[in-house]
Amino acid sequence: MHSPSPSAGRWYFGWNIVAAATVITLLTVGMRLGIGPLFLPMAQDLGFSRSLLSSIVAIGMLSYGLAMPLAGWLVARRGTRFVLLTGTAILVVATLWAVRARTPMAVLLSFGILMSVGAGFTSPIAMTPIISRWFHRRRGMALFFLSTGSMAGIAIMTPVLGMALQHLSWQTTLLAFALLFVVTTVPAALLFMRDQAPEGGDAPLPGTRGSAAPAIAPFAHYRVAQAMRTGTFAKVSLGLFACGFSMNLLGTHGMPMLMDHGFDATTSALGIGLIGLVAIPSTVFLGRLADRLPRRWLLSVIYGVRGLGFFALLLAGSTLELYGTSVIGGIVWAGSIALSSAILADVYGVRLVGVLYGWAYLAHQVGAMISSWLGGWGYERLGSHWLAFGMAGALLLLASGVVLTLPGPGRKRDSEAELGMKTASGPL
Repeated sequence: MHSPSPSAGRWYFGWNIVAAATVITLLTVGMRLGIGPLFLPMAQDLGFSRSLLSSIVAIGMLSYGLAMPLAGWLVARRGTRFVLLTGTAILVVATLWAVRARTPMAVLLSFGILMSVGAGFTSPIAMTPIISRWFHRRRGMALFFLSTGSMAGIAIMTPVLGMALQHLSWQTTLLAFALLFVVTTVPAALLFMRDQAPEGGDAPLPGTRGSAAPAIAPFAHYRVAQAMRTGTFAKVSLGLFACGFSMNLLGTHGMPMLMDHGFDATTSALGIGLIGLVAIPSTVFLGRLADRLPRRWLLSVIYGVRGLGFFALLLAGSTLELYGTSVIGGIVWAGSIALSSAILADVYGVRLVGVLYGWAYLAHQVGAMISSWLGGWGYERLGSHWLAFGMAGALLLLASGVVLTLPGPGRKRDSEAELGMKTASGPL
């Protein structure tokens, strides 16, 4: 289907894709990372300990991550629309099963594993390749808008779920979410997901004012296995591990931690939601910076400020301190995933970005799995949240330093030296 070029003086259709992908991401990530309000009602109703339910959530986070490389592979072969519709069907089946489950095994298979697989198929992984194809000149900004969906998911879904659970059971709340997901995702997939992008994406056509050739990815000729053995891939994955560890810890155990520290349920939910709420407008500013400044610099600042924010959350003793920390943290809460995927596209090219991003995001979910378990286990064993939340802060500060050593775009010779390997010879 023909799509107007950005120089035609008309609305660029790629922004419709970004908008649809952002809304889908809001729902998907909001449910996976905004699970905090559901945690205690589910544990109490099912008679599960915090440690048991934390373990189920942890396995679910790993399943979410394992589904992502498969989603990236399927997108490359069957298209974005097919993957989104398949994921939606899986999520609906999982929800119908989960609301009837009463045993640990049934909850693990339905809520933990199957629902996570469906969410993995409708996650940003499935939509990063299509956005990367449609955008070259403003790729950083477009992917930042996709990250806005993640932040809005935390900002909106956490308090919405909290308010819904004051009037409805957790089962009814899950069913309502599944219905909302279907009526949002199916039309968006059918109407807006077009994998065939104009040549050059949003770059101006040759001969027009401001035209410039898109930067060539220095390692676009690598195979997936070769790319995964490079230093850049390892560094991006380490950063995503720290990101997943911290984000899921906050989403799963942030609200229980604040309630254990003396805040009421409403204040706790608003404190967590405020982080995502502030992150929404900040993505506009950060997205513009992502196409103007070295991406690794911006990514380092984001990880560093987040790390300090986790220690500040543990020390917050008043509502003002909690909300102040949430506002500051929210300014830099978005962007790590967008910048990581943009860096992978810059270095390895659009052809591999879906599969590589899926494998790198697996590190994100391994971190999420560990923090889901450690948050519950650490509190039950030590009576404190300092172990898990302190580790999150330390990991983020470590990632802040590591990503500064990432290569910049267009530096093929320097990048090869930094990656510590030779360029593969011949076409692959």
